[in-house]
Amino acid sequence: MKTINSLLILVLTTQFAFAQSRATKVDSICQAIAKINPDVVMSIGFVDNGKEYFFNYGKISRNSETAVDENTVYEIGSVTKLLTGNLIAQAANEGKLKTDDFIDNYLPKEYKLSEEIKGKIKISDLASHQSGLPDFDFKKLMEANPKQPLDIDLQKVYELINENTTLTDYGQYRYSNINFVIMGMILEKVYHKNYDTILREKILNPLKMNQTLTKDYNIKNKIVGYDLEGVEQDFLNWNPIVAPAGLIKSNTADMTKLLKALLSKKGEIAKATTITEQTYYKTDDREMAFGQQIERNGKDSFFYKTGNTLACSSILAYDKNTNWGMIILLNQSNSKLIAELINSCFEQALLEK
Repeated sequence: MKTINSLLILVLTTQFAFAQSRATKVDSICQAIAKINPDVVMSIGFVDNGKEYFFNYGKISRNSETAVDENTVYEIGSVTKLLTGNLIAQAANEGKLKTDDFIDNYLPKEYKLSEEIKGKIKISDLASHQSGLPDFDFKKLMEANPKQPLDIDLQKVYELINENTTLTDYGQYRYSNINFVIMGMILEKVYHKNYDTILREKILNPLKMNQTLTKDYNIKNKIVGYDLEGVEQDFLNWNPIVAPAGLIKSNTADMTKLLKALLSKKGEIAKATTITEQTYYKTDDREMAFGQQIERNGKDSFFYKTGNTLACSSILAYDKNTNWGMIILLNQSNSKLIAELINSCFEQALLEK
């Protein structure tokens, strides 16, 4: 018995040392990139074999001496779509819908698909950006309201859905936020509740993600965001129409709780990944799962979703095979820097050699 216990201690110690080593590498890589980009503030949450690590670089604003930490709130942008996808998958597991159902019967009565596109768009087409539906004209929205371009009304959604008679490149990847606006409508129809309530009941409350914010984000420990030119940018207001596509605010403390749930084999959130991790679209350049993307490198692969707002950039990524997850939050709208951070961490610290 003493020999068995000794072996168990050795195995656990080795696993812990390996986890520490990967976390140390991640910290070293991100710290080096942070030094090259002194104007960008970064908060990173890393989960390795169930253990959490937090790395933070910078102050909450350029006029503050308060350092960011794992409780500092950022906009997560389109990482919201990963949560919306998980909620749809949970609804499918509960028998409230099927992911290959056509969307026609799930739309509110105010929305009527034209005869030309009835019976063509599946829920899975929405989640993998193959619906062929147009996106919001962000350039026009910015011109009309540069500080809050997503403060849109139902009329703009009516125009995109009710007045649309053609699907552009149906079955091909074509990014569109309207896909996830519709997914939010579907959730509200099958649960008879608003998106905010569903999100809290199905994800935020079970995981005790108490610092993940929707309507009210008037808090002190909140990042000040900037664009690439260094101009200060406001957080986007909560709009229940657009919310399922990208309006959640959160921090690394809460998002690591989500990562641990996604990596686990227990609970409804983990069970939903049997749907969200399937491949729904694949070319040589891109592989889409349900509300997230898949990156492959030889035998290694990870799931991920990025997010960009006027003020922040983000990425959530995880790999069940090697049991790691990462959330990276920036106080700048900078998708290139997000790509550099995740790719450097994966290739130098997380990729199995």
